[in-house]
Amino acid sequence: MDRFLNAADSALRTLFAPARGHAPRPAAEADAAELTAAEQRLSGALMRVNHVGEICAQALYTAQAMVTRDAGLRDHLLQAAREETDHLAWTEQRLKELDARPSLLNPLWYAGAFALGAVAAKVGDRVSLGFVVETERQVSEHLGSHLVRLPVADSASRAIVARMKADEERHAEEALAAGAAELPRPVAALMRAAAKVMTTTAHHL
Repeated sequence: MDRFLNAADSALRTLFAPARGHAPRPAAEADAAELTAAEQRLSGALMRVNHVGEICAQALYTAQAMVTRDAGLRDHLLQAAREETDHLAWTEQRLKELDARPSLLNPLWYAGAFALGAVAAKVGDRVSLGFVVETERQVSEHLGSHLVRLPVADSASRAIVARMKADEERHAEEALAAGAAELPRPVAALMRAAAKVMTTTAHHL
């Protein structure tokens, strides 16, 4: 019951309360130039997608931590969730600076990711960790594509995305070291297709 209540509390805080990070926001190496209206819209849309990714990360890790019976793994997942909270706070702040809004479908994205995380954890801890590895690999690829697409002048967003990419890759490596199982290719392909639907929709909504 305690784990269920903690999961419910996490969902409410993630969706309806301002995100509170712990690590300082990555600083841009160069002074930010003024963005054109088109560049600002593009950056806003891309950072909205990244914000959705962090909403989903909170849901995934919270669900997996709720279901697992391994106390050590639970602590590992909750620590990763705390680190992802920094990403959530950074993207939320950047959206405000770009005068862009979060996705209108955040509750839906959270619910879907939570369900996937719970199912993966129910199958077994090694599969749950494998799900983390595949998710973080795909997120890292996605963030890499954003570094290409973000306006060169938007050094603030680029610094955030670069730090997030490094953190996601580390999370994948840690899950592998903890004994993650390799997911079957059809499962990984299905995850990639679902992510494509989410990112395409969140770009606009």
